Amino acid sequence: MTLTPQQEKLFVDPAPVPPTVFVNDRVSFQTEDNQRVILVHGIVFSHYSLDDRSAEAYALVLLFESGYADQNDLARCFGYSTRTLRRFQERLKSGGLSTLARLQGGRPSGSSAEPKSMAARDRSILRLKAKGMSNRWIGGRFGLDEKMIRKTLRRLGWKPAPQPTLPLLPKIDSHAQPVVVDDSSLNQIPTSAASPSPPKSKKPESSHSAFNSLDPNPLDRSADRLLAALGLLDDAVPLFAPARNLPRAGVLLAIPALVGSGLLSAAEKIYRSIGPSFYGLRTTLVAYILLALLRIPRPEALKEYAPGELGRIVGLDRMPEVKTLRRKLTRLAASKASHELGREIARQRIRDVDGHVRAYHGKHTIAKAYVTRTRLAAPATTDYWVNDQRGDPLFVVTAEANAALTRMLPILLGEVRQLLGPERKTTVVFDRGGWSPKLFRELMSLGFDILTYRKGRTRRIAESRFTRHKAKLDGRWVQYLLHDHPVRFLKGKLRLRQITRLIQGHQTPIITSRWDLRAIVLAYRMFERWRQENFFKYLREEYLIDALADYQVEPDDPNRSVPNPARKAVEKELHRSRAQLVKLSAKYASRTLGSRSRRLSRAGSKKEKEKLRTQIAQAQARLEKLRAQHRVLPLRVPLAQAQKKQEVVKLSTERKHLTNVLKMVAYQIESELLELIRPHYKRVEDEGRTFIQAAFQDAAHIEPTQDQLRITLLPLSSSHRSRVLQALCEALNEANPPFPGTQLRMYYSVATSP
Repeated sequence: MTLTPQQEKLFVDPAPVPPTVFVNDRVSFQTEDNQRVILVHGIVFSHYSLDDRSAEAYALVLLFESGYADQNDLARCFGYSTRTLRRFQERLKSGGLSTLARLQGGRPSGSSAEPKSMAARDRSILRLKAKGMSNRWIGGRFGLDEKMIRKTLRRLGWKPAPQPTLPLLPKIDSHAQPVVVDDSSLNQIPTSAASPSPPKSKKPESSHSAFNSLDPNPLDRSADRLLAALGLLDDAVPLFAPARNLPRAGVLLAIPALVGSGLLSAAEKIYRSIGPSFYGLRTTLVAYILLALLRIPRPEALKEYAPGELGRIVGLDRMPEVKTLRRKLTRLAASKASHELGREIARQRIRDVDGHVRAYHGKHTIAKAYVTRTRLAAPATTDYWVNDQRGDPLFVVTAEANAALTRMLPILLGEVRQLLGPERKTTVVFDRGGWSPKLFRELMSLGFDILTYRKGRTRRIAESRFTRHKAKLDGRWVQYLLHDHPVRFLKGKLRLRQITRLIQGHQTPIITSRWDLRAIVLAYRMFERWRQENFFKYLREEYLIDALADYQVEPDDPNRSVPNPARKAVEKELHRSRAQLVKLSAKYASRTLGSRSRRLSRAGSKKEKEKLRTQIAQAQARLEKLRAQHRVLPLRVPLAQAQKKQEVVKLSTERKHLTNVLKMVAYQIESELLELIRPHYKRVEDEGRTFIQAAFQDAAHIEPTQDQLRITLLPLSSSHRSRVLQALCEALNEANPPFPGTQLRMYYSVATSP
């Protein structure tokens, strides 16, 4: 086909792209004619003529001191020796740009204004600061105060490097093999030449093949971050790079249990999305759960860990950091859907109910609650946890202004009934805080059986009437001395069963509505309720459930009824006055009935007794006045009246409840893995969770293939623990779930010992 002259002007051949040389995965340069352009993350860093050797020397020094490239890579690509580059750096430090203009051999004229040790330290400080290290971390590295580091940076004129806003790299020949240098201390990872095209078949390929991602390099997700900034990406696709001895990669053992927990599907159903973001809904939840299992239960603790290493565990170039993770949790909490998320996850048999009090030490005035472990009433918030028969949590409800268990039980069990359906029988186990025969009758009318301790004084049973019961329950033998008989409450209208245990002369009665189970089974279930107390202690120490999730408060109901603080103050005065009256009466009795002291005359003794009678009369009058004042004061008053001239607020509950739900799922994951190792580990009751933690903290090799994500864990401290770990890997391989957000099936193994 012949084109006319006008058509030929429309189809002009594009100008050839100048050749590109890659120094590493961040720095490249192009040379055309007599000009050279240095690019960092696709952004122009320096532009100079090849005849201007001083400009090139200055650019190379800046690249090295900014941490973008290593001296060896720069020397190899630009045709210099590393010694020459160091000489450029020394000249620039000693004499400025004028010394670079000469570029003569030998040592530069003039001497440095500072000692060599100080100059080397300044260069190291600048290099570490360019890598993103904090002033406190740098100070600890050099043994200096944080203020000294800040002054040094100000003296050196350091300014934060601008963040790249156009991260796309220039086009290169698709047949060329770029060299990507991973400057982490782990290893160097070669990547494919270009992003493969989307699959033609309907079957989706693995996410490792960069499907739905523009980034060919898993260690540089600049393109996906740009798409998220433009609002075109809701969640980054996990891309895994091969790695060896990756620290803490053993936490990937939790992925099968995390997928099976239903958290991700429930969250997607409830929250849908948190908007365009590189760290989307799925990534945020997976990251938070894995961080909790690694004992990083709060975003603030992330600053102590390398984000690059943690990011490679979840298939990202870096883990979300403190402010980012806080913002994601705040955005999720704004949806007010954490309670619905908890209900979606809880689908098992309900057994134990108990409250956990979180003490508050902030500046706001909030309602008080009794903290059992300190035996004090302090500002606090009460969370009520519902656990299964193993003691594992199912869901949690934050009480309305520290409501008692008797008030919260109907609310909790209403949610339980929605979860289990109207027909399923359920036994609720709780402590003495829920004692109320009227409540028992109400719960039994709703189809619930109760099991709790009996509160108050009871008639002591003769020890000869107790019988020994022995049975094997939950895989271990238990035996109790028990007495079983029926009891009645509410004037004979409520008939229940009382089982009393005798141990070292002490009798502990429990009350239940279950008549179909053996006494030893009911006693075992009641006394094993301490599993829930152990759960609270474990979560308080390992997952920091008492820590504040945020510092937000929300308005409280000013008309809510609370105990009258004025009445409490009068009660304290009454107690003090009674004690004073008892003391004066005892002293008067000793003076009247006892023998007279030889140091006092008869008149002096009479005068002292008269004085004591006057003091007793005054104390009695004051006591009567306080009693009258106490009688007229109401028991409870509105909250606004109790907190006069104070802001009526309470702690914000939504974000705290959301983090409680996520930590609950993390604990359930531990429990699932614990059950998998139970047949293989004899000391599972004593060391089971410690073993799981050691496995999570273990280093591992990551090897992504076309359809699998192979995790090879390093052997543990002893051979028998490594065998248990291998058995755990084999059990997890039977589930063979994909990593969330990918089609890569998880496959676990343990490396052989050298």
